[in-house]
Amino acid sequence: MSEDFEKIIQQDREGRTKKIWKGTMLEYLDLVKEDATIAKLAHKRIHDLINGFGVDEINLDENPKLKRLHRGNTLKEYNFFRDEFFGMHKTLSQIVRYFHSASLKGEESRQVLYLVGPVGSGKSSLVEKLKAGLESVSFYAIDGCPMYEEALHLVPRHLRDEFKKMLDCDIEGDLCPICRYRLKEEFQGRWEEMPVRTMDFSIRARRGVGVVPPVDPNNQDTSVLIGGEDISKLDIYSEGDPRVLDLSGALNVGNRGMVEFIEVFKNETEYLHAMITATQEKHIPAPGRHGMIYVDTCIVAHSNEAEWYKFKSDHTNEAILDRIVVVKVPYNLQLSEEVKIYKKIIRNSKFNADVAPHTIEIASMFAILTRLQPTNKCDLMTKLKLYNGEEVVEKGKTKKIDVLELKEEARDEGMTGISTRFIMKALDNALSDNIKDNCIHPISVRESLVQMVKETDLPDDARKRYLEFLQDTLHKEYLQVLEREITKAFVYSYQEQAESLFQNYLDHAEAYVNKKKVKDSSTGQELEPDEGFMKSIEEQIAIIGTACDGFRQEVISYLWSASRNGESISYESYEPLKEAIEKKLMSSVRDVSRIITKAKTRDDEQATKYDRMVEQLIKNGYPPSCIDTILKYAANNLWKD
Repeated sequence: MSEDFEKIIQQDREGRTKKIWKGTMLEYLDLVKEDATIAKLAHKRIHDLINGFGVDEINLDENPKLKRLHRGNTLKEYNFFRDEFFGMHKTLSQIVRYFHSASLKGEESRQVLYLVGPVGSGKSSLVEKLKAGLESVSFYAIDGCPMYEEALHLVPRHLRDEFKKMLDCDIEGDLCPICRYRLKEEFQGRWEEMPVRTMDFSIRARRGVGVVPPVDPNNQDTSVLIGGEDISKLDIYSEGDPRVLDLSGALNVGNRGMVEFIEVFKNETEYLHAMITATQEKHIPAPGRHGMIYVDTCIVAHSNEAEWYKFKSDHTNEAILDRIVVVKVPYNLQLSEEVKIYKKIIRNSKFNADVAPHTIEIASMFAILTRLQPTNKCDLMTKLKLYNGEEVVEKGKTKKIDVLELKEEARDEGMTGISTRFIMKALDNALSDNIKDNCIHPISVRESLVQMVKETDLPDDARKRYLEFLQDTLHKEYLQVLEREITKAFVYSYQEQAESLFQNYLDHAEAYVNKKKVKDSSTGQELEPDEGFMKSIEEQIAIIGTACDGFRQEVISYLWSASRNGESISYESYEPLKEAIEKKLMSSVRDVSRIITKAKTRDDEQATKYDRMVEQLIKNGYPPSCIDTILKYAANNLWKD
């Protein structure tokens, strides 16, 4: 066994050794001449890192849901962020746009990228992802430089124009005081002999990645940013000697990569001036009497919204505000994406409990409802479904509400509400209350959320609103879902029966609209369209009287258009008809399901049907340990006598 370990260790060591390049400045110049991109600046490096993983342009015509949400916009998905960040298309595109502009050496290359949003919206995670991404790439630097600086800084200024033409790349920046001293004293000015090597970015080793935590306003020391002087060496060297410098500040070690400012506006304004100088002037003051030092770094700062507004309201901060690119990181507002967030967290944790269908969806609905702003165009549950790209049917008609208009009238939507952490705590609490069965379901999670909302320190109006979502809005929504689930479990081959109803309705509606007869598939006999059958479906969504004619024409017109465009047709193709067919199936089994589910004692036939229903629910993903609880809930709430 130890031989296996040794083999892995040796292969890893050999692989890492092969990746390391060491040589002189003269040899490095040859490398740059072959590939000028190895001398790229920090913003360009991060932009290339993101794009290096690939960018997919989503064809909205092939995805009706996304087309409704992003009408008129090009939607790009960056593989660098895929599987980790959900419902953040706008935020991610703004971040990538910043790095693209900065990589072209535009004005944004001299500005701070600032992420602002509520707690738990993903600001820190985004920065961590960028830092972790940097650790996957290497760069060339002067060997022994405390700031890992670009070796092209060694090229004397009077030769730079000529070298730029030969290398086909810009040469920007100056040597740090320590490398300047080494060049003069160790190499007697023979800059082409200075050693150069490849290096890896490292968060733990503070190599190319700097972090600035909030500093106590009463004890702010700029050495955290720009380093200081080694007091022990002042007995040996004079104060002006570069050898006394300790360039270990965040802006020093973040050279060539990025520097993160955590809760940036908790620092005093004076403390932020070094940050602005580093971006705008690309220089920071050296400790003591050593002038200015060139830095090439991308500064990413983040904080919560309250701190941002407080800082923004002070007009004396205008100079700093003018050098900041603000990117909002709101909470996610798309249900399907919110579900992915919790599933990712659960997948990456040791949460091994059984999760009943729709549990995560109900919890996600609550989170999003708390984040939405009211509108006079529709209720919040309708708004939630529209934001999820769904078609909402009301009285047989699809509601014609423009999602982009809803978002336009609520620009700060998603900046308040319940965080993902709150929901995960509720899932944990629900599991703690049901350790025996090791299972969570919509009922237990909803009860857990109710308890947490009551106990959490919230404004009275917010608490009242949140409880209404849980005890009324989501209660009704889950009952609709539950009735559909039980119907599917009762109806043998639900999908086939739904398709059969759909095709049958289509045949009769088409004949009715075109004033033709329906040909019986069994006998070949031509019959009049069965209006009784069509009405039995249409009345499920309140289509009655003269409205039936218009509805039938709309169905045939819609499906004919879809068929002409090469789209596959099923009972789910036209939302109003889909809802009518599902309600028809539910009504057909409502009485029997009510009797069998509520019955305390069952005869043989009822027991067989009940057992078959339970068996089907288990096949549909329901954990056996929670089925009894869910069916009792249905019996007590769905079919009240």
